[in-house]
Amino acid sequence: MLDVREFRAACHAAARRTAGSLVEFRLARRATPSFHQGVIAYRDKTVAVVCDRNAPLTAIAQPRVIEGVDALDSGPLTFLDIPGLHGALETILGHRVLTKADLNAPFQQADWPHIAATDIKYWRPTTVGEALFNFWD
Repeated sequence: MLDVREFRAACHAAARRTAGSLVEFRLARRATPSFHQGVIAYRDKTVAVVCDRNAPLTAIAQPRVIEGVDALDSGPLTFLDIPGLHGALETILGHRVLTKADLNAPFQQADWPHIAATDIKYWRPTTVGEALFNFWD
């Protein structure tokens, strides 16, 4: 698990290294979602660095509302590949940042033992991204 302060610092540092600006930090304060977001703005786009709340897993996605009715009705995240940001995060965090291909791959429960079997049985995720970064209750 990544400490929130460490994640926040990594988002700030990665934004600076890639000519972006950290504009918002969205903490998941309730049971859902399963991730926090550091929202980084660039001249031509805004992206979210997402961090799993229970494991050292990080990815890049389109920013999402994480509280309220809009969050629950919004479906799975849309993951992005931003090579410069991926590289900066990996250097700062010291672990691999999951790519769009990793996250859109078919989910195999044996590969992710930290996810509760009861959640898998109930929610039936089809991709790795759905299983790791979700709004399950």
